Amino acid sequence: MTIEILQTYPLLASCEQALARRYTVHKLHEVADKDAWLAEHGARIRGHAGAGVQADLMDRLPNLEIIAGFGVGYDSIDTAAARARNIRVTNTPDVLNDAVAELAIGLMIALARRIPQADRFVREGRWTAGNYGLFSELTGKTVGILGLGRIGKEIAQRAQAMKMRVVYFGRRRQPNVPYVYYDDLEHMARDSDWLVLVAPGGKDTEGIVSRRVLEALGPEGRLVNVARGTLVDEPALVELLAGGGLGGAALDVFVDEPRVPEALLGLDNVVLSPHQGSATRQTRDAMGALLVANLDAHFAGEPLPSAVV
Repeated sequence: MTIEILQTYPLLASCEQALARRYTVHKLHEVADKDAWLAEHGARIRGHAGAGVQADLMDRLPNLEIIAGFGVGYDSIDTAAARARNIRVTNTPDVLNDAVAELAIGLMIALARRIPQADRFVREGRWTAGNYGLFSELTGKTVGILGLGRIGKEIAQRAQAMKMRVVYFGRRRQPNVPYVYYDDLEHMARDSDWLVLVAPGGKDTEGIVSRRVLEALGPEGRLVNVARGTLVDEPALVELLAGGGLGGAALDVFVDEPRVPEALLGLDNVVLSPHQGSATRQTRDAMGALLVANLDAHFAGEPLPSAVV
């Protein structure tokens, strides 16, 4: 008998095909009466493919052994509940580092030079009435990175290639890192032209970019968020952007996505992106392959390639 796996939302086609070749896969998101299905079949499920798994679902899957998450973030998985139930949890780090770092730098350039707005300026035929205007550049500016992990380091290297000065804030100073360390986020924001967020989501970082931090960044400062919307005091962000207290923001994530605060839609000092940090074909294929590799390793009794719990 093949091992039975549960999905609760669609995955990439290449990932689903790989899972189907190895396992019996049940797609709960396609079931009309989910409660009835879980009551009848939940005990047969040994693995879960994807994220978004809380304690109540774990309770319905008494023989669940592993949750193979799709994505580097695992804040949508109740890891404490999984640990208490001896359920392994994995994620898909590293394979998406370059894609997210590229988007972060792209958002920075787009915001500094107002590229989306410039595109509209040309398309709407306004160029014939006069030149577009003068804006900013990255060269010579200081970028403060919140979360100097794998992705943060990739962003830092690319920022240096853009002739920027890199500083960072984190729980502790990292050895052998050639960047200035701050142990106070507000102080780093005050000393930075750009603040780039790439820290994990979850309760530990919720609201870490407070109104005080945003005010410290100031009317010439710019915020880039490719992490989680929950890191930022979003109402304060909107208010400061609209009132001139913050120079600009490039946002790939939002608190209640895909719903974006309506007040942001009419602002010219923002660039908005639909949570596409890892959204390239090659990266998503690699993420799917790593998800499957974690399941394969677990059921073969081998070390997990990217264990979280």
